[in-house]
Amino acid sequence: MSIKHIGVIGAGTMGNGIAQVCAQAGLEVTMIDVSEAAVQRGLQNLSASLERLVKKDRLSMAQRDAALLRVHGSTDYASLKAVDMVIEAATENLELKLCILKQVDELVPATTTIATNTSSISITQLAAVIQHPERLIGTHFFNPVPMMELLELIRGLQTSDETHAKAVVFAKEIGKAPITAKNSPGFVVNRILVPMINEAVFVLQEGLASAEDIDTGMKLGCNHPIGPLALADLIGLDTLLAVMQVFYEGFNDPKYRPAPLLKEMVAAGRFGRKSGCGFYDYA
Repeated sequence: MSIKHIGVIGAGTMGNGIAQVCAQAGLEVTMIDVSEAAVQRGLQNLSASLERLVKKDRLSMAQRDAALLRVHGSTDYASLKAVDMVIEAATENLELKLCILKQVDELVPATTTIATNTSSISITQLAAVIQHPERLIGTHFFNPVPMMELLELIRGLQTSDETHAKAVVFAKEIGKAPITAKNSPGFVVNRILVPMINEAVFVLQEGLASAEDIDTGMKLGCNHPIGPLALADLIGLDTLLAVMQVFYEGFNDPKYRPAPLLKEMVAAGRFGRKSGCGFYDYA
């Protein structure tokens, strides 16, 4: 069954980004959120993102208008009954995701593919609460969704080959390059990236080099587009600490212990760009 109509639950940064790339690829999109105000904010942000692409000559005005016409906002879950695939893109909160997935599972036909957009939560655990767990797959989109080409597909223990095959086709249809991972803390990208950032914090903590020199070293020596400490500020130090704690508890391996300096920065409220101060000052 080809996927022509997508349901996206969550109109925030990730949700409206996913809705945008689907609409640009010619798919009909129903974007759901808890309030009309949240839906309208999502639609406005989506429209603004498309407008930026027009100004950069990466999208024509006709393509922008066509994409906008394909996106429909709603607060009613019943509007998901006719979609071919539902992507849950709510906040990274286990209980919230479990609640949403149960609701979706009871509403949509058994043939509908269900995906959950997550960077850390166990797909096997999420799938266990729905009646047809074989139809659930993890889709880890990267922020900003319209710009980032990668899409991580995560198979839970229950995910069927058919569901995975549909997800691969969907990823390519919306212009993403899919990679597949088994269910494990951090999947592939964050499993490699976050401990690297944590090690950069250890290097800073031990006084081996300044934040600026650490970042310059990784940019010029490893050809990274941004240094690990600047990237930490961009992601959010609180988010990085949470991920490292998931690794530490999930693997029971001391190599994943969060750097004490990272814990201290978070305790001080220095989360990075979003708080105005992290390893660098953004005031």
